[in-house]
Amino acid sequence: MSSSAHSLEDPENARPAKRARVEAEEQESKALSTARQAKLSEDDDDDDEADDGTPVRRQVASRASDLYLDTINRAVLDFDFEKVCSVCLSNINIYGCLVCGKYFQGRGPNSYAYAHAIHDDHHVFINLETAKVYVLPDGYLVSDPSLEDISFVLAPSFTKARVANLSTPSHLAKPSYDLSSNPYIPGYIGLNNIKRNDYMNVVIHSLLHVPPLRDHLLLSNFRGKESELLRRFATLAKKVWNPRLFKSQVSPHEFLQEVGRASKGKFRLESQGDPAEFLSWLLNHLHKDMGGTKRRNSSVIFSTFQGELRMETQQILVRSNIHENEKPLFDIDREIKTSVSPFLFLAVDLPPPPLFQDSVEKNIIPQVSIQSVLAKYDGRTTQESAGHLRRFKLQRLPDYIILHFKRFTKNIFVEEKNPTIVNFPLRGLDFKDYLDAPPDQGSTIYDLIANITHESAAGTTRDKDSTVWKVHLRAGAGGGENEKWFQIQDLIVEDIRKEMIFLGETILQIWERRV
Repeated sequence: MSSSAHSLEDPENARPAKRARVEAEEQESKALSTARQAKLSEDDDDDDEADDGTPVRRQVASRASDLYLDTINRAVLDFDFEKVCSVCLSNINIYGCLVCGKYFQGRGPNSYAYAHAIHDDHHVFINLETAKVYVLPDGYLVSDPSLEDISFVLAPSFTKARVANLSTPSHLAKPSYDLSSNPYIPGYIGLNNIKRNDYMNVVIHSLLHVPPLRDHLLLSNFRGKESELLRRFATLAKKVWNPRLFKSQVSPHEFLQEVGRASKGKFRLESQGDPAEFLSWLLNHLHKDMGGTKRRNSSVIFSTFQGELRMETQQILVRSNIHENEKPLFDIDREIKTSVSPFLFLAVDLPPPPLFQDSVEKNIIPQVSIQSVLAKYDGRTTQESAGHLRRFKLQRLPDYIILHFKRFTKNIFVEEKNPTIVNFPLRGLDFKDYLDAPPDQGSTIYDLIANITHESAAGTTRDKDSTVWKVHLRAGAGGGENEKWFQIQDLIVEDIRKEMIFLGETILQIWERRV
């Protein structure tokens, strides 16, 4: 009989091997427990104390926690709103219940999260600042790979390699899927219109598709020294471009709440506003919060959008006549004053629509080419304003040019809208004729990447109850099949044919310098 057969038949020979195996398993278990305790002792998490300063007992995650992980409901988790306790409204040391999605303060014996765990039998909570998960009321830390997707949704992170792939054909060819298996393309998703914040949503989308600013925000790792507005804008950017969303939409509520505070109520969720005014305020505020100064390239805002404009000014002089019945005479001051100033976007005037139309012409929408309205900056076209004649010409072109088409004019009674349609190419707009500088400044050819339009059922006015703001965003580059366009209106995201883009009443555009 072989030795292997003998060892199976003889119990006495099997005992030493079994005893050695048991001892090895015990040693491995002790080593694992020691390693876990060491990791916990090294962790300097600030929330080891309850709100009243009482130390909170820390324990190693036990196998019992696996039972509680089954109670997590990802469908109810929403980290887009302000991190405040649902009971006391405090924003300090907040935990999210992973069972019902509600927010509570603290996790000590006297905390609201602790009470919620006992009264509602919900036991798994995540710290909304550190993304660490705890089981309450026991108070021990849970480290499980299955929780990684929740931590990523709470605080998405990006690498340089992932950022470099955004908006490329490979990025567009592989859609992501939410919990309901609905496909979406990161970056081209809907933003909630909470009340009347759609005019801010289109600006947010446009800025988050400008590569230098987008990449700066996605790769940021703010630690509390920056402004709250900048941190929340970076967080919103990461959520918009998140490839692992639970829902294929994002709410800008947390960011817009801070916008309301920082603007002292000028831009609010409850009332319509002007996207051009909001864009101007946001760019300047972000520039300052990034440590920017008046110096050129002192922030990513200036290095991306700032150009220089030359303005020539002549004063109109009025000479009164001796006879009162004669018309006054006008002269133009021969002295020309020249100044050069920076700009973040260019205002473009539209020609006034005809005042009187016959039965046929009233159905015809006036149209104008973008080259004709940009003639304002050719250095020859003269504009009269406040008793002065002015001529403009660009001195330096930025990498990204923002154009603001001034459609709305206010009079004593109402704010009127100019319905003139602007015809523009999607690619190949040349600013050479508007630039007064040597040719070594770089390319003067620009391609469109974002286009904001306005619609209103009121026709020629901006009615707050019927206003609709939409944004067209370019996906991909290079033209042809590699380039697609999306139209986003709040939560509605849809493909749009290129030929349909210029039919809208354009308000704002962002143009990218061609390399």
